[in-house]
Amino acid sequence: MKKVLKYTGFTLLTLILLILLYIACAWILSRLTVQAEPNTQPNICIYLKTNGVHTDLVLPVKTENKDWSRTIPYSNTLSPDTALHFIAFGWGDRGFYLETPTWDDLKASTAFKATFGLSKSAMHATYYNKLKEGKRCVKLVIAREQYERLITYIEKSLQTDSTGMAVAIATSVRYGIHDAFYEAKGNYNLFHTCNTWANDGLKACGQKACWWTPFDTGIFYQYR
Repeated sequence: MKKVLKYTGFTLLTLILLILLYIACAWILSRLTVQAEPNTQPNICIYLKTNGVHTDLVLPVKTENKDWSRTIPYSNTLSPDTALHFIAFGWGDRGFYLETPTWDDLKASTAFKATFGLSKSAMHATYYNKLKEGKRCVKLVIAREQYERLITYIEKSLQTDSTGMAVAIATSVRYGIHDAFYEAKGNYNLFHTCNTWANDGLKACGQKACWWTPFDTGIFYQYR
C-alpha cells in the first residue's frame, strides 16, 4: 500500500511540474517578439479577433488577390448574406468545435484526444459585415504581397475538392447564422493549438508575432 501511495504521489508531482513547465514556457515564449517586416505599401486591412480563448484571422472577402466566397460559399451558412465583407478563419480541434458548444459539454475523451493530437482538425469560417476594434479585435494593415502569403498559409490548412472548393463538414452545429465548418489539415495538440495556428499565420505574412504561444493572450500581448 505504501508503494502504491508513493508511486501515485510521484506521478501526481511529476504531472504538476510538467503543467507548470508548460505554462512557464508559454508565458516566456509568448513575450518574446518576432518583429514585423518593413512594410512600405500597407493597403489591405486584416483583423485579429478573439472570443477570450480562441484567435481568428479575419480577412476581406474580396480583393484582387482572392475572392474567398469562391472557396467558402455564402450558401453554406444558414443565412447566406452576400453583403458581408469579412471572413474569419479559425483552425482547431474538430472534437472541440463540433462536440463542445459550451465548457459544460467538454468530455474527458475530447480533451485527451485534443491534447495528444488523436483527433481530426476543422476550420471554422464566419462571415462578418464589419468589425469593431478593441481589446479583443485588432486591426492590421499589410502589403499585398504579405497578404498573398497569408492566403497561401490558410489555403494549405484547408482540405479542398477537385474544383478548389473547401470541403464542408456535414453537421448541424453552428455558432451563428453566418458560419460553417470545413475539413482541415493538420492535428491539434498541446503544442500546436488554434492560437499557435493563428500566430504562425502572422509569421507567414511578416507581422509581429510571438515566438510560440498556445494561448490567445500571447498574441494579444504583442498588440496590447
